[in-house]
Amino acid sequence: MTRRIALSVLALITVLLVLAVVPLGLLMTEREQTSFREQSAAMARSIASAAEEHLSDHKSEAPARHLLEEARRRGDCATVYDSFGTAILSTPCTTVAGGDASQLVNSALAHPQTRTIEDGQRLTTVVPIGDDSDATGVAVLSRSTDALNDHIMVLWGWSALIGVGGLGAAVAVSVWLARWVSRPLRVVDVAARRLGEGALDARVPDAGGPPEVRRLAATFNTMAGRTEALVHGHRAVVADVSHQLRTPLTALRLRLDLLTADADDEMGAELSSAQEEIARLSRLVDGLLAVARAEHSIPQPVAVRVDEVVAERVAAWEPVADERRIELIADCRPGLSAFAGVGDLEQVLDNLIANALGAVPEGSEVRINGTTHGDTVRLAVVDNGPGMSATARATAFRRFGNPEGRGTGLGLAIVHRLVTANGGTAELAETPGGGLTVLLTLPAASRGRDRGTDSGGTRPGER
Repeated sequence: MTRRIALSVLALITVLLVLAVVPLGLLMTEREQTSFREQSAAMARSIASAAEEHLSDHKSEAPARHLLEEARRRGDCATVYDSFGTAILSTPCTTVAGGDASQLVNSALAHPQTRTIEDGQRLTTVVPIGDDSDATGVAVLSRSTDALNDHIMVLWGWSALIGVGGLGAAVAVSVWLARWVSRPLRVVDVAARRLGEGALDARVPDAGGPPEVRRLAATFNTMAGRTEALVHGHRAVVADVSHQLRTPLTALRLRLDLLTADADDEMGAELSSAQEEIARLSRLVDGLLAVARAEHSIPQPVAVRVDEVVAERVAAWEPVADERRIELIADCRPGLSAFAGVGDLEQVLDNLIANALGAVPEGSEVRINGTTHGDTVRLAVVDNGPGMSATARATAFRRFGNPEGRGTGLGLAIVHRLVTANGGTAELAETPGGGLTVLLTLPAASRGRDRGTDSGGTRPGER
């Protein structure tokens, strides 16, 4: 952003300088050239006026000769011709623009009028002596344009120097302006990134900048404070509910165990059913608490070796898969790494594997594939079981959203919350040939982003 602002301001000032300096330089150049021509014409008319007194009035030629001497000292070439085209007075230098003095003189005598000829190196002014209708001679003054060109070059040099100085000032102003605007925005960006990665105490210090940016920083701090209060409040509620629900459930289960030990067969069967309901209620409470923790926790992702975690979870679930005669296969690219909260990927895989093993019949296959795609890691848990209908897949990530599920209906909700909290996505698709495929994406660790750590995840729930 700093570079874009600086370049934009610099480009604008450069255009303004060019539009100001170049026309000014052209105007000054034209003015100097016009002044040089007018000065040459005035000198030539002075020589013609002095020569007219000598040719027409037969006065002394001293004034005209004096003017020619001044022209010689200036380095100019001057010559006075009579009506026959004969040079009567001249400086040692007789060079004229174009190089053909006789043609200029004859043309001026034939058509008496003041003329100016320029060939890039010299400026020659031809002035008729006497009346325009009856010229008694011609005065020719030829001046080198080297001094004029040098003066113009000096003017352009000063203009360029002013332009460069202005451009340097523009660079300094544009860089200062860009930093003044972007520095507080970078501070806000850093604070927002820290807040997004779980640092609930992240705040924006008073970094200055434009009033709009200062208001943005104040609004961010207010939002961050409220977010911190809400998250801490939810965490406290989850902890309180966990304690208040688990304690009576544990006590109730213990009392049922004591009653079952002394009950007859009929009563024992009833108490066993009650124990199963208590166990189901405990699993439901655990699942709800797990979803609540997933919803209200802000993980601090770290680089996780996905291939190692997948291999570890497959090894942990293999005894269950073997008991149910289900083939559990891991197929991940070696060295596969992603960003995830500590323990989150293990919890996600436990839920998905448990769901798949509980849904597919004996002799089925559950495969976990891991690949990379751009800057993301893709995991697919594929089974060839009965699958889900399109309606069930559309609502499966909601709490109790799958009416076809046989568990608590919270496993996929936990998966979805954990994956999205880590900046990934979770989707359900139909396995070709029948079955369910769960597609997960997580940020690849190859991005090289600096991530923090988070507390471990909760234990898996069930679908």
